[in-house]
Amino acid sequence: MNSFLASVLCAVFLSTYVVSVPVSNNGTVAASSSTTSLSTGTATGSSSASSPSPSVPYASDDPNYPLWNATTDIDPEPIRGTLGATILGPQNIDIDRQNPDLVAPPTTDAGTLQNAKWPFSLSKAQLNTGGWVRQQNVDQMPIATAMAGVDMRLESGAIRELHWHQTAEWAYVISGSTQITSVNQNGQNYVATVHPGDLWYFPPGIPHSLQATNDSVNGTEFLLVFPSGTFNDDDTFLLTDWMAHIPKEVIAKNFQTNISAFDDIPGHYLYIFPGTPPPDNVQPPVSPQGTIPEPFSYNFSAVTPTQYSGGTAKIADSTVFNVSTQIAVAEITVNPGAMRELHWHPTQAEWGFYLEGTARVTIFAASGNAQTFDYQAGDISYVPTSYGHYVENTGNTTLRFLEIFNSDRFEDVSLAQWLALTPPALVEAHLQLSPQTIAGFNKTKGVVVGPKASS
Repeated sequence: MNSFLASVLCAVFLSTYVVSVPVSNNGTVAASSSTTSLSTGTATGSSSASSPSPSVPYASDDPNYPLWNATTDIDPEPIRGTLGATILGPQNIDIDRQNPDLVAPPTTDAGTLQNAKWPFSLSKAQLNTGGWVRQQNVDQMPIATAMAGVDMRLESGAIRELHWHQTAEWAYVISGSTQITSVNQNGQNYVATVHPGDLWYFPPGIPHSLQATNDSVNGTEFLLVFPSGTFNDDDTFLLTDWMAHIPKEVIAKNFQTNISAFDDIPGHYLYIFPGTPPPDNVQPPVSPQGTIPEPFSYNFSAVTPTQYSGGTAKIADSTVFNVSTQIAVAEITVNPGAMRELHWHPTQAEWGFYLEGTARVTIFAASGNAQTFDYQAGDISYVPTSYGHYVENTGNTTLRFLEIFNSDRFEDVSLAQWLALTPPALVEAHLQLSPQTIAGFNKTKGVVVGPKASS
């Protein structure tokens, strides 16, 4: 080999090796506790001199915090470090302030992911005498294929008329109290008043009604979740809608009475309409078949949450709310500076609803795809089955949200617990962590983790 050819091959080798050195946003070599020596091919600095060279570049230490929030007066711009540029055209400042990680994404985001955020404020409200309703399904958020949601408001005494659905109906009462009634396929009946923070559940096809009590002068508001992303509340089977489409002589024959008894039935469905507030202790007619054996409501507000280092969690699934065989829920609180730990749900997607505070969620979709979203109270989130994620409190008040699943059981897998219960040498080989760091991982689920305690 002549000297010229040897020089060329040497230059090609060195240039290929240099590419593997981590680079920061400004084009300089990223600062880290370990750097790579070109002369020896080994890691230097805090790493042992005998350590092998990395198979891939080290992850960057560049910070990726949200660049603004509701309390800052920064003008939102798609700029992070040396990347991006100012906006010269029209800009919706209010939306950009709420979504710093869409406008200026963390450098750890990569690839593409369907939109995983929908504010109920962008859903068209259907206004009725006595209340309103708005919904979210795959038309608003195509990624949310497993579940759909409805936000409903009833003034005191107002009635969501007798109806049934092809899917199950699950509810969380946000404000006020709601009286529910039902009769099942065996002729057993049920009446209960459901209070803030409590739940109800009706299996598919079971008829029921909802009515606001006068426990609050404002009536009630509740969240409904249905285990189908294509659910549309307009497809509900309504009592008055059906009766308006049956010949009256057929109605009279069915009820074995005179046709004149039905002179004043509505000629069009009612949906939501005013009524007289019911007492909380109203009793249903006595049924010869008895009452429904498994209650359709659950006193979730009375459940004592489990305390963790960064907040609390409580769960309601079919193990405690027996009738709820298609919906499970966890209600989570996260203290300022804390986070819902890195985790995933192995068998079901997560439909989330934010009740208080502000949050940041990065969703990992495998194959190098990850995207970060920001959430405020009233927003819906969605994480597909097995996608890794966390929920970080980005505000200075308590974050409270619901994790809802199309399942009879709540399940999650904790990243920290997984690694703590895996042979340490295997974890070290993957992540180049010290034995001391690995030994500190929590062998029980952290669920909601706070900042590291000061020593």
